[in-house]
This record gives sequence, C-alpha cells and structure tokens, in this order.
Amino acid sequence: MTKIVKVGNIECGSNELFLISGPCVIEDESIMMKTAEKLKEVSERLNIGMIYKSSFQKDNRSSLKYYDGPGLDKGVKILAKVKEQFGFPLLTDIHYPEQAAAAGEVCDVLQIPAYLCMQSTLMVAAAKTGRVINIKHGQFLAPENMKHPVQKCIDSGNDQIILTERGYTFGYNDMIVDPRSFFLMGQIGYPVVFDITHAIRKYGIPSADAKGGAREFLPVLSRAGVAAGVDGVFIETHPDPATALCDAASQLSVYALEEFLKPLIEIHNLEVAYRKNK
Repeated sequence: MTKIVKVGNIECGSNELFLISGPCVIEDESIMMKTAEKLKEVSERLNIGMIYKSSFQKDNRSSLKYYDGPGLDKGVKILAKVKEQFGFPLLTDIHYPEQAAAAGEVCDVLQIPAYLCMQSTLMVAAAKTGRVINIKHGQFLAPENMKHPVQKCIDSGNDQIILTERGYTFGYNDMIVDPRSFFLMGQIGYPVVFDITHAIRKYGIPSADAKGGAREFLPVLSRAGVAAGVDGVFIETHPDPATALCDAASQLSVYALEEFLKPLIEIHNLEVAYRKNK
C-alpha cells in the first residue's frame, strides 16, 4: 500500500498523476515567472497537480566555469514570489545540512540529490524541518536499497517521503532507466516519481552542448515509466531551453509541455483502471 503524501492540495500516491516541473536552476526572475505562468495554464487545462521546481544551487556542475545558481538567500526569495503569485507548492534541492531550515521555510518539498542520498547529516536536517522529502535514487544503490535513506528519514521523525528514479550509471555518460526500479521502489511504500529529463542527460558532455541530452527518447521513456505505474513525473522546463544556464540540452520547452503530457495522462488513467480491475 502506497502512503499518500500531501504536498499543498496534491495527494501524491493517489490515483491522480502529478507533475514536478520548472527550470533546472533559478535564473533571472522574469524567466522564472514566465515559466510559472505557462505551468499554471497547463495545470489548469489538464487538471494535473503541479509542484514548481527549481534549484538555488547546483553543486555538482562538471566545471567551475558553469553557472551554479544564485545561492540560497536570493534563490528562495524568487521562489517565494512564484508561490505568492501563482500558488504552486515549491520543491528545491539542498546540498548541505545548514541549508535545510532556510529552504524549508519557503519550500514545501526538500529534495535530496541522488549523489547525496546516503548522507545521514543531510537527511536528518531535511527530515527535521517537517517538510516533505523527495529522495532521488542514488546511482550507486540498488533500487530496493533506497529503504535505507527512507529509514533514516523515518527515524528522524518524518515519514512524508517521495522517491524519484532518474536512471543510473557510473562512468559511461548515458543514463540507464531500469523499469524494475519503479516496482522495487514502490514496494518500499511511498510515492514514486520518474525524473524524465535527467534520464536523457549525457553526463560528461557540457550541458549547453546539443549532444549533452537525447530529447528524442523523452516520449518513449516517459510513456514506459507511466505505464509501469509511477505516481508522478518530473520534467524540467524552460521558455527557451537552448539558452538555459543549466541542462540546456535536456530541458523541455514549457510551451511543448501540454501536448507532451496528454498521452501520459491517458496512459496513467488506463494503468489505474487496470489495477482497479485486477
């Protein structure tokens, strides 16, 4: 039985597909607002729960020359404006325990990056904020072993948990999505999300390089994941992905999102109906 985890008025883990979306990293305020405005339109037209996501810091860029975000203080202020104007619940990732409290004052969900999912001090600090914790599946863990970071969160007094699959690999640039992960992580008992746009990243290639992502695989991977029974999808979006300051080769144009989501919602509804009739 999947635990229902509430994020704002979204019941993650229910029979309703939900979406986590927004620019990879916080950029100029006008870009953030333009993205949010379009996401609001899409969420209302498709009647899909929307969690707005963007990072105030990207601490794992492959070069010190690359943009890594505006920092905690400026970043959460911009996110707060998005929340105030559009009413979205917010998600951002944290890299250090000392970031948890300040980010948790504004954001509804604190995300633990995949590389850091076994960092105990980070998990404890995030859990103690009382916010929902989205734990990304570490590339170095078997999916069933995500029970260990989950247990750390529970032992810290917080069972409001979401698990996100984003593919795995070490040293070979391509991400590999194993559909068994959706099932195995689902057995832990918490909502499972498929991070589609990170799954098509070509790691080791600069994110601004067109070869740094394989968008042609977005439809097949997303449909396979939804058919496998995930509870939500994670799709980074931007008004003009080619000019994005992070993951330019893999983000989806926010103006293409509505049509991209329509078949996913249909597949999800069929999958829910199938489960009900089993």
